[in-house]
Amino acid sequence: MKFINIGYGNIVSANRIIAIVSPDSAPIRRLIQESRDKGKLIDSTYGRRTRAVIITDSEHVILSSVQPETMANRIDPASDEEENEQ
Repeated sequence: MKFINIGYGNIVSANRIIAIVSPDSAPIRRLIQESRDKGKLIDSTYGRRTRAVIITDSEHVILSSVQPETMANRIDPASDEEENEQ
């Protein structure tokens, strides 16, 4: 089982992540509000700006203040190396 750091000492199982998206679009903001209403929102920003929204297979939504690209590189560091080679 692989875990990734989502900021400030918080970790999430990489196997449970469905998507990591930016919080800027209206549909994602609606998803955050619906998750908050259902009690399935986990805010791990510690009061800082939300930069990434993690959607899990258990329908939990996790807010993080780490950039989505940074988290994607933590999941698969080989993809970052491939981009640097091009």
